[in-house]
Amino acid sequence: MKKILALILALTMILSLGITASAANDKIKIGISIWSSTDTLGSECKRIIDAAADALGVETQWVDQAHISEQVTASAETLALADCDGIIICNSASAEMGSVIKTCDENEVYVAQFFRVIDPEANPDEYAQACASPYYVGAVHESEFDNGKTLVTILADKGCRKIGLEGWEPGDATFLGRWAGYQAGVEEWNAAHADDPVTLLEPQYGRTTTDTGRATAEAIIQANPDIDALIVAGGGGDTLLGAIAGIEGLGLTGKIAVASTDFLPDLDVKLETGAMAAESGGHYADPFFAFLMVYNAIKGNYEVSTDGFYDMVFPYMFVASPEDYAAYGQYFTGTELPYYTDEIVALADMSYDDLAAACAELSVADVVARHAG
Repeated sequence: MKKILALILALTMILSLGITASAANDKIKIGISIWSSTDTLGSECKRIIDAAADALGVETQWVDQAHISEQVTASAETLALADCDGIIICNSASAEMGSVIKTCDENEVYVAQFFRVIDPEANPDEYAQACASPYYVGAVHESEFDNGKTLVTILADKGCRKIGLEGWEPGDATFLGRWAGYQAGVEEWNAAHADDPVTLLEPQYGRTTTDTGRATAEAIIQANPDIDALIVAGGGGDTLLGAIAGIEGLGLTGKIAVASTDFLPDLDVKLETGAMAAESGGHYADPFFAFLMVYNAIKGNYEVSTDGFYDMVFPYMFVASPEDYAAYGQYFTGTELPYYTDEIVALADMSYDDLAAACAELSVADVVARHAG
C-alpha cells in the first residue's frame, strides 16, 4: 500500500512539474526589429513598448538593423529562431517584406509592420503575399502623403520659397510617400500663387547618423546657397540633429527654416532659437499599436485573414511654434507616456475596431482629457 501511495505521489509531482513548466513556457514573446532602439525616435518607441510588455507580462527581444536591407531580412530570421511568437518590424523598402513574410509563414510567427505599409501599386507581389499570409497581421502607419503636404505648406506659409530636401535611404517606402506629399503641396501652392512660386529641390540622402546627416545638409547648402528652407524628411532623429549642427556650423541658424518629421526631445528650445521652424511627429506610439495587434493575434483574439490584413492609420501632430509644443511636451515627453498601465491593459482587451478607433483619437487633447484630471 505504501508503495502505491508513493507511486501516486511521485506521479502527482511529475504532473505538477509538467503543468508548471508548460505554464512558464506559455509566456508570450514578441520580437521588435527596428532601425535603432537608441536614437531619438527609436528610444521613445522602446520606452512605450517596454511599458506595454511590462503591463501585459510579455517577453521582448530587440534587434537593431539600421534600415540595411540584408539586416532587415536577417532580423526576422533571428527573431523567429529565438522562439518569438510574433514580430513587429519597421522595414526600409517594401520589397524586404517578401522575405520577412516568408520567414514568418515558415516558422508560424505572426508579424506586423509599424511606420510602414505595403503599397499595392508599387509592390503588388508583396502586397498579395501579405494578404494571403495566415501570419501577416497588418500594419500601423501614417498618411505620409498628407504629412508631407501639410509640412511643406507650413514652410510656404512662413515665406520659404526655395526648399532643399534631405531623405535618409533611397527607395524607402515612407520617404517616397512624404516626398509625394511635398511635391503635391508645392504644386498646389504654385497653382494658387503663380506670381510667388515655391521650388522644391531633388532629394539628397543623409542615411541615419548625425555625421552623414550633417555632411548631406552641408553639401545641399553649398550647392544651393540661396535655399531658405531644408526639409529633413526623417530617419530616426539623428539625421536631423546632424543637419541642424551643419546649419549652425555655417552660421545659418534661423536663416534656413528647418522642418522635419521626427520630434526632438528639446524641440521647444529648437523652435525658440530658430533652429527648427516646423515639425510633424508625436508618432512613436505606432509600434505600440502594432505590438497590441500581434499580441492579440497570438492569443487568438484577432483572426488573421488570408484575403487581406489589418490596416491601422495613426494621426500625425504638427507644431510650428513653442506654444504649439508646450502641451505636447507636457504629456508626451519626460516621464509621461500617452497611456498609463491600466489603460494599456484595457487597450489590449479591445476588439480591433475599438483599438483602431483609440489609435485614431490619440492626440494631445485626448491625453489631456484622460490624464489632466
